[in-house]
Amino acid sequence: MYKDQKVVVVMPAYNAAATLEQTYVEIPKDLVDALILCDDASKDDTVVIAEQLGIDHIISHRTNKGYGGNQKSLYNKALEIDADIIIMLHPDYQYTPKLIPSMVNILGEGLYPVVLGSRILGKGALKGGMPVYKYLANRFLTFAQNLLISYKLSEYHTGYRAFRKEVLEEIDFNQNSDDFVFDNELLSQIVYAGYDIAEVTCPTKYFEEASSINLTRSIRYGLGVLRVSIVHRLNLLGLMKSKMYKKS
Repeated sequence: MYKDQKVVVVMPAYNAAATLEQTYVEIPKDLVDALILCDDASKDDTVVIAEQLGIDHIISHRTNKGYGGNQKSLYNKALEIDADIIIMLHPDYQYTPKLIPSMVNILGEGLYPVVLGSRILGKGALKGGMPVYKYLANRFLTFAQNLLISYKLSEYHTGYRAFRKEVLEEIDFNQNSDDFVFDNELLSQIVYAGYDIAEVTCPTKYFEEASSINLTRSIRYGLGVLRVSIVHRLNLLGLMKSKMYKKS
């Protein structure tokens, strides 16, 4: 609990057996009330390890529903158990759980309703092992997104995110894509709804076991990001009315 607010960490997992325990042990249990893991039809022992660790809620997809589909299951479950503060933490140990107290403090004190862990703030992205092509793509896409959606973030592509419950209750995230572009659709909806977003510097860690997507899927993701941003702009100008921005 944080000042009588229930804190829940959600973890979208796919083949995370090698890193799940390492991530789990660094989560501040004195602050976090519940952990939810959603396994997206992994081919390894992710679920077995999650059970051994005693994770409070384990969701198992019998078929792979995609990264967006995984998040939908997690956020719906978090709202179902009456979470006030919801933090998405990848169990691949790419993002440090040690930032959870800082993110909870920002949300719990009502300073911002959304917090992102940014790998780009500061100069640690390339030093932390982010591939150069990913860094350049991140910078180009973020520049285009800031222009198109009339907001300013250091990056839109981090997977480390935290929300107050009212944000996820208002945004209709269930009708978003089940693929990786879900992340950008969600941020577009949040900005369009008028919520402010805070960013905290997050150390960058790239290593063999950390999850990643191949070049083909990266290109598809990038094109999807641009599509979302253009749709956002057209809606701002009144030239389009997308169901993505309807309240849930």
